[in-house]
Amino acid sequence: MLKNKTIFITGSSRGIGAATARLAKEYGATVILHGQTNSDHLEALAKELGSKFYVCDAGNKTEVEEAVQHAIADHGKIDAIINCAGMTNRVRFMDSTDEQWLEIFKVNVLGTVHFCQAVIPHMQKNKYGHIVNVASIRAYGVTSGRPAYSAAKAAIMNLTATLAKEFAPDIFVNAVSPGFTQTDMSKTWDEAVWKQVNSALLGRVAQPKEIAEMLLFLASDRASFITGQTFLVDGGYSISGK
Repeated sequence: MLKNKTIFITGSSRGIGAATARLAKEYGATVILHGQTNSDHLEALAKELGSKFYVCDAGNKTEVEEAVQHAIADHGKIDAIINCAGMTNRVRFMDSTDEQWLEIFKVNVLGTVHFCQAVIPHMQKNKYGHIVNVASIRAYGVTSGRPAYSAAKAAIMNLTATLAKEFAPDIFVNAVSPGFTQTDMSKTWDEAVWKQVNSALLGRVAQPKEIAEMLLFLASDRASFITGQTFLVDGGYSISGK
C-alpha cells in the first residue's frame, strides 16, 4: 500500500505514533521518525525499523524547519507527514492557568502548524503530498474534562479543512479523531473513565494499530478522492447514547 513512499511521523517514539511507524514499515514505506527528545524508546524503534530519527521541539518553529530540511536532504523526499506529536493535561477548567492553556496549544496546534509549514513548500514543489493530522474524540464535546486539550484538538479539525482548501488539488489534508486508545495515557485512567471506554458500541478500548490503519490509509494513494475531512474512529462511543 505504501511501497516507494517516504512518510515522516511526528511523535513516533511511542503510542499511536510508534504503532503507525511499525505498520508503515510493514506496508513498504520508508519511515522517518521524530521525537521531542532523544529517548531510549525512539532509539530502539529506529533500530528496529532501520529508520532515521530527528529530534526537535514541535513548538519551536526553527527546530522543526531544520529537522524537516535534514530529513528531506537525507531521504530525497517526503510524500506524507502524519502529525501525531501532542500532549495533554488533567487540569480542571477553573483551576487552569493561562500558561497551561498556552502550553497545550503550543504543542498540539502550533506544533502541527510548524510541521505543516516546513513540509508544504517541498510538497508544492513536487506537486504531491499527504498531510494527516491527529485530532481527538474530545474535539466533539462528547467527553468531559481536559478543556484545553479538547479545544486544541477542535482547532486541529478546523486547521485540517482550512489547509485542504488552500493547498488543493496537489496536497491532500485530512485528520483522524481517535476514541479511547490503549497507550501510556490509558494507564492513568480511573474506574470512571474505563466505564466510559466500555460504553462504546464495540465495548472495548482501541489498540494503537487500529488507529494507525486509518492514518496510513489517508496517507496513501488509496485515499485519492478524500481531502479536508476528519474521521472519527471511536468504536461507536460517540453514538452509544450511554
